[in-house]
Amino acid sequence: MTFVVTDNCILCKYTDCVEVCPVDCFYEGPNFLVINPDECIDCALCEPECPANAIFSEDEVPAGQEAFIQINEELANEWANITEKKDALPDHEKWDGVAGKIQYLER
Repeated sequence: MTFVVTDNCILCKYTDCVEVCPVDCFYEGPNFLVINPDECIDCALCEPECPANAIFSEDEVPAGQEAFIQINEELANEWANITEKKDALPDHEKWDGVAGKIQYLER
């Protein structure tokens, strides 16, 4: 089992989750974070740290967001590892809670 970053992270990209990850399994793109499922140890430390409530256990990914399971796996193999907290994106407050942001995902 692994944890998955979902839609609400797009255009927010809070990185509070990164700081608590004991195995450094987060990867950073231009406007989104992903979790490498091969590295995640299912410790659940990241889930409560996400201010956007965008992280879910793989078996609890909300209906309609199942595509993010594959997106996390795919992009974790393309993007650079992130191990330290950074500032959220400039307009994060405007985008936090907006549904259907997959169209804005920058690869």
